Amino acid sequence: MKSGVPSGRRRDPDVDRRVLAAALETYGKRGWGGFSVEAVAKQAGAGKASIYLRWPTKEDLLVDALHQLGSSKYVETGDVRSDLLSLATQLLQQYLSDEGHAAMRLAVETEQIPAVAEAWSKLRESQILAARRLVRNAIDRGQLPESTSVTLLLDLLCGATTMHVQATPPRMRHHILAEIDDYARRLVDFLLTAVRADEGLVADHGPDPSAA
Repeated sequence: MKSGVPSGRRRDPDVDRRVLAAALETYGKRGWGGFSVEAVAKQAGAGKASIYLRWPTKEDLLVDALHQLGSSKYVETGDVRSDLLSLATQLLQQYLSDEGHAAMRLAVETEQIPAVAEAWSKLRESQILAARRLVRNAIDRGQLPESTSVTLLLDLLCGATTMHVQATPPRMRHHILAEIDDYARRLVDFLLTAVRADEGLVADHGPDPSAA
């Protein structure tokens, strides 16, 4: 799918930004069944005609909006604690945002939207591989035991951040934002202590996609 405007017509970056942000917010709140160009236009304060000039279908619009979910990058510092703290903090911030609500919906609805499924799959794969490389590099540097399970460590970190948000009532989620650094620190220190104290954690078996 391709998005675009007629040749010779200059795109307004501010309109694009507002529409894409509104698309994620609308999808996150309403899901695919309630996602429409009309709803996005109202949320963005933009005209439907302007949106259709850029994105012929609502599938095109959501695919472009998904790129906003991949804007955060996992930048390695060479210190595993700092890297995992950054990852945990980014995950918490994302899950509490409109982008996070959209991501959680896509995790269960993507099979219902074939035109969006491929873009979502590629985005998730790139994020997973980046996180796996982060842990694998820490093992190679000797900062984690060789027996460390990359999959298990990331499952625990990502699962904990997801459940921390999901298990907190919406009316209390502002407390998560206020204490996000402290929670990330306690979570990462707990995981690192457990991994380093027990080198008997089962290592991954089979090919490691992060090594590709």
